[in-house]
Amino acid sequence: MSAPVRSISAVPPRRGVCPGLSQPLPTGDGLLVRILPAGTIALDAFAALCAAARAHGNGIIEVTARGSIQVRGLSTHSAPRFADAIAARDIAADDGVPLVCNPLAGLDAEIFDAPAFAAALRRALTPQSIALCLDPKVSVVIDSGGALNVARVAADIRVRAEVFDGETVLRLAVGGDEANAFDLGVIAAEDGVEAVSRLLLILAERGVRARDIIATRGTACFAGALPCARRSAVRRDHGVSTGRPGRDTIGLHPLRDGSFASGIALAFGHAETVALEKLVEAAVTAGARGLRTAPDRSLLAIGVTRERAARFFTAATQLGFVTRADDPRRLVIACAGAPLCASAHIAARSIAPGLAAAAVPYLRDGSTLHISGCAKGCAHPRAAALTVVGKPGDCDLVANGSARDAAFAAAPVQELGAVITAYLRDHDPAAEGNSHV
Repeated sequence: MSAPVRSISAVPPRRGVCPGLSQPLPTGDGLLVRILPAGTIALDAFAALCAAARAHGNGIIEVTARGSIQVRGLSTHSAPRFADAIAARDIAADDGVPLVCNPLAGLDAEIFDAPAFAAALRRALTPQSIALCLDPKVSVVIDSGGALNVARVAADIRVRAEVFDGETVLRLAVGGDEANAFDLGVIAAEDGVEAVSRLLLILAERGVRARDIIATRGTACFAGALPCARRSAVRRDHGVSTGRPGRDTIGLHPLRDGSFASGIALAFGHAETVALEKLVEAAVTAGARGLRTAPDRSLLAIGVTRERAARFFTAATQLGFVTRADDPRRLVIACAGAPLCASAHIAARSIAPGLAAAAVPYLRDGSTLHISGCAKGCAHPRAAALTVVGKPGDCDLVANGSARDAAFAAAPVQELGAVITAYLRDHDPAAEGNSHV
């Protein structure tokens, strides 16, 4: 972790800024900071983080779709004190380009050392100052081959370990999640840092995201930047990566040392610090040695036994956390909304439980309802079965698309439940099948 931050100023509220400890972002409820933890957070350190968020912010902590921690409600005076509190606890967090590894990297049965690769890449990037020229949203995913993977996490650059001809190689892809990113082929593992550095340099020179380059110029510039050293033989066997089903974060996951990780999620991606502190107490009772954040707004208690894990899950359920993979709250994605976000036109998070009750009976096969406070769609940039988009006066409804796509209808907030129920019921395949009986 970097040294304590003594002087913090809010950045201009421009589109795309990623808020860090030293550069908080102004929003509707004050300043927002985001922390991408690197590895396991000790339980006492996580409890201290919660206490600092309550003392210096509004007492709400969020875990994002990428597994970052967000703390809201800070001020220009309290943000430096919060940063000092985090630094004092030595919570390891990535600065610069976000490098997202498997949630259990270094603990799971893997074929590649993702944390070591991330550290080497960070060292390579630091003297070049590439991060200063990148679009703030640029990120890198490093998949080490563990069962709990990051296939659904979108990124500008993807690195995935594979075994080819008995050797570990790295598959590179750009511009999306694993299912739709453009595959560049595989290279020798020892050339991975150089390859990713070159790809990031392309993005830095243009100041845009990988998907923007692909849309306007294709992929030739990316393929041409890969190392041509003697050690690397690039193999391009198809144009688009193939997505892999990953193990659900929620549940029990065996670790290399014989212990387990217990995965739970935050309902709608947020929780009060008091509830999180009680969760820490439950983790202590379960014998966990720390917590890790994970994609899909999740947390993992690390190092529990199978027997004690059951008690941890029971405590987490009583505290309101999501402890079952089939919990209907997971089918509804809501951003912070008004008044927490200055861009939002509706209180997305407040209306989420009611809209979840209306939608969940008709959501099938992993379909989701996305409630977005505005047209940016920050919480879920991908398509959803139904997306509610807040705007001045009422809300747009988008079918099988994202918050940026064309709406098929509009409705005031107070009528959303009825409109959503009617639409999903009319388009429910199960109901259509029964209508002919």
